[in-house]
Amino acid sequence: MSTATVAPPGARHRDPRSFLTSQVWERQIALLVRDHPFDAVMAERLFGQAIAYLITAMEKWGEELEIGCGPLVDIAVHGFILDTRNYREFCEQHFGRFLDHVPAVEFKYDGSVERTVHIIEGNGFAIDRPLWEADFAKCTPCHPGSNCH
Repeated sequence: MSTATVAPPGARHRDPRSFLTSQVWERQIALLVRDHPFDAVMAERLFGQAIAYLITAMEKWGEELEIGCGPLVDIAVHGFILDTRNYREFCEQHFGRFLDHVPAVEFKYDGSVERTVHIIEGNGFAIDRPLWEADFAKCTPCHPGSNCH
């Protein structure tokens, strides 16, 4: 298992926007606003956390950390996956291949959402805590022992 490194106080966090073109970013925000009861501010917050999560899942692949986001952030993850062309290009650019999304059917209540927050934060991203903390007591459908996302 990997040890997460935490950025020193005052260090700059990685910017989720830097992983996409502005056109793809704006498209995802527009889709979230269109499909959910979110305003643009909430859509930006959710999508930023979704990208931080996806980049972390890619960079930590193979470590079997069983990371997964809770239902709220997962809305933005799923929205991006459904925009298949843009998601595929994102995966190719940052992972070298398509990052499959293969959730287990059963949810597990094991603290994996809270653990995921610490891993993302240790990977250099700022955490929008209210978007995650609401789901700490919930779970992720990640298959045990897997590299799922």
